[in-house]
Amino acid sequence: MVKTFQAYLANCHRFYSCVHCRAHLANHDELISKSFQGSQGRAYLFNSVVNVGCGPAEERVLLTGLHAVADIYCECCRTTLGWKYEHAFESSQKYKEGKYIIELAHMVKENQWD
Repeated sequence: MVKTFQAYLANCHRFYSCVHCRAHLANHDELISKSFQGSQGRAYLFNSVVNVGCGPAEERVLLTGLHAVADIYCECCRTTLGWKYEHAFESSQKYKEGKYIIELAHMVKENQWD
């Protein structure tokens, strides 16, 4: 039981911040996948994020097909971070709906963890 609690405490301190202003963006527990591609390189898919604003949705053709996405930006410094999947037109991509992409170029791991 102690190891589980210690793992829980360690996980609480694992989070991602905006590389530009250090605003908290997401907890590591919300990470779904590290295998995504953003417009500026590698990106992570998160279940939920904080301290981000959302622009209007628009249809875009991405690597996995047509999606309705809305750009997301840091509420503190207004840097565009990635996007939110509003709607997936392909049935195999529906799992992305309501999820968020943040590009690695715009976030940093806090507390020096791997």
